[in-house]
Amino acid sequence: MKLPKTAHTSQPWRVHEITRDFDLEDVWALPTPGGPDDFPRLVRQFAAGDTSDNPSRAARALFAIRWKLGKLFGWDEPDSGLGTRVETLRDRLPADLRETPPGPAVESVPFKTVYLTDREWVAEIANQTVHGVMHLGWVQDGDGGYRGQMAVLVKPNGLLGKAYMAGIAPLRHLIVYPAMIRGIGQKWRAGMPQAR
Repeated sequence: MKLPKTAHTSQPWRVHEITRDFDLEDVWALPTPGGPDDFPRLVRQFAAGDTSDNPSRAARALFAIRWKLGKLFGWDEPDSGLGTRVETLRDRLPADLRETPPGPAVESVPFKTVYLTDREWVAEIANQTVHGVMHLGWVQDGDGGYRGQMAVLVKPNGLLGKAYMAGIAPLRHLIVYPAMIRGIGQKWRAGMPQAR
């Protein structure tokens, strides 16, 4: 379920310290009910995710098209990414976060982990269009339990980045995120212990 931006901005997340120059695009509640110690499981699930196994054929097709366009136009070349076109957000971390392990490597998509705490995980991506941040948080659900929350923050790269973000906005909101959220819920439920 899409949430108001205040669901992210009102939390005392550490990510606020390093993303002041990013735009908060989206905030989503994740269908991942759990207890206070289940956040590592959500992070592992995300890190192992793959756009090619999205349950939506339309979302899989859109991701495939995006990767092909990136190759065709050179959007994803190494010199357009982290450490070349833009500095990694790890360089902005306060000392206490910089000295901790960043968290798991993302396996199948070009995100790099920035940091991991007991209730936050941040990964970033950069290419010719944007410098993007995915933030996962573990929040209380109001019923005594917990659930995941995902926020997407973006810094567009010039006019190309602004046009790209405007062009994909309807696809993100109507196809990609709803399918992704359903897939997250399905994987979460599949990994839950069975009642005896």
